[in-house]
Amino acid sequence: MVDLYQFVDLCQFSDRYLKQCAYTLASVVFREPTMFIDYITLMLINLAAGLFLLAAYVYQGLDDPIQKRWVPGFGVVGAIALVTGLHMTFTWAVPGSYNIAFGETSVMFGILFTATAWALAVGWELITLAIYGFFAGLATLVIGIRLINLGLTQMPLVSGAGFILTGLGGIFAVPTLHWKSQRSLRIVGAIILVLAALIFAVIGLRAYWSHLEGFSTWKPLPMRLVPPSSPGSP
Repeated sequence: MVDLYQFVDLCQFSDRYLKQCAYTLASVVFREPTMFIDYITLMLINLAAGLFLLAAYVYQGLDDPIQKRWVPGFGVVGAIALVTGLHMTFTWAVPGSYNIAFGETSVMFGILFTATAWALAVGWELITLAIYGFFAGLATLVIGIRLINLGLTQMPLVSGAGFILTGLGGIFAVPTLHWKSQRSLRIVGAIILVLAALIFAVIGLRAYWSHLEGFSTWKPLPMRLVPPSSPGSP
């Protein structure tokens, strides 16, 4: 059977750039496997930053007379989470059910933070967002338990614990907001969020460390498809 390299070589292209284009086209025809785009590292560190920010807001921001000072942080975290989550949800950019665990939860996390930033900017109440956070947290809690149950990710117990703690933060958003005068309740909530943030920060930093090595030899598709013996190839 003729592979894509033999196919292009048979065409005897004289120009190497035209030949690269031909390899790219042939890869589509012959369904040459390509590498997926993995940006879970970005999502993890963004999630950790967002959880730390939320913990700080729960601890002292609820009483802050200048609520608008929190808008930039919530807006940045929400934008990154929403964009990456939507892309992963619509394209399934990574293998299997990780797109559900990370993509769909990132969408909920992102839309909550974006909406919170907008609400704080214009002076709206946060109770309806807290109600949405309850259901988002419930889903995240279930996903965390299921990750442990199925043994998914390289560290199922740690990853699952991160999801579970984040889910608990969402579930208790309504009572924390309703009884915000109860300092002890807010301290407990902040501690839970900080623990979740630490877990995702560690996972994210470990992922950056391994991904920089694992993806160090990756090349864009046209460069990767030109055989090493081709003139002008790297």
